[in-house]
Amino acid sequence: MSDTYSANTLLSTFLRITEDRIVPLTRAGVSSGSKVFGAAILTRSDLSPVTVATNNERVSPLLHGEINCIQEFFASSPEGRPATKDCLFFSTHEPCSLCLSGIAWAGFTEFYYLFTYEDSRDLFSIPYDIDILEQVFRVPAPSDTPATLAARPLYNRKNKFFAAKSLADLLEGVTDAAERKRLGDEIVRVKDLYKSLDATYQEWKKLGAESASVWK
Repeated sequence: MSDTYSANTLLSTFLRITEDRIVPLTRAGVSSGSKVFGAAILTRSDLSPVTVATNNERVSPLLHGEINCIQEFFASSPEGRPATKDCLFFSTHEPCSLCLSGIAWAGFTEFYYLFTYEDSRDLFSIPYDIDILEQVFRVPAPSDTPATLAARPLYNRKNKFFAAKSLADLLEGVTDAAERKRLGDEIVRVKDLYKSLDATYQEWKKLGAESASVWK
C-alpha cells in the first residue's frame, strides 16, 4: 500500500472527497434512479482528485460508480492526464467483480473503500456483489466442506494487479489514540450521510422508475 502518506492523511482525504465531491453527485443520481455507489481517482503526488463519478445505471447496467469513473478518466484529454500507476483509486463501496476487473485492466495498482460487501448487503439491500462472487467465482475444491468454502475470502485483496484496503483497515494504522477516535467518528459521520441517500434510492425502487439495471 501507499507509503508516501500517513494513514491519517489518507483517511482525512478520502472522507473529505466523499463528503464534498461524491455525495452531491450521488444525491443527484439516486433522485433519478441510480444506486449509491461512487468513486474517485486521485493523483499520488498530492492526492488531488482527477476524476469523480457515481453510478449511472439509468444509461447502462455496466456503469457502476467505479466503471463510470474509469470511463470518464480515459475520456479526458491524454495531455496532462496522469498514468494510472501514478494514481490512487477510491470507491465508496467495496468494488464488485466487474469493478475489480475494471480497476485491474485499467492499471490502478492501489485502491481503498469505505463500505464493505457486507455493508452493501445489510445496510443498502444490495447483495449482488457477494452473490456473484460466490456463485460465479468461488469454485469449491474436492476437499471443501460448506464451512471451509464459506470461510474462503471472496478475492485476494493483495495480488499481482492491485492491493486493496478498507478505511477501517487504514484506521488501525493510526497510532495516536485521540486521532484514531476522531477519525473513527468521522467515518461514522460520513457513512451516516448515505442513510438519506439510500432512503431516496429505496423509495425510487418502490415506485418502479425506469433503469437499465437488471438487479435492483
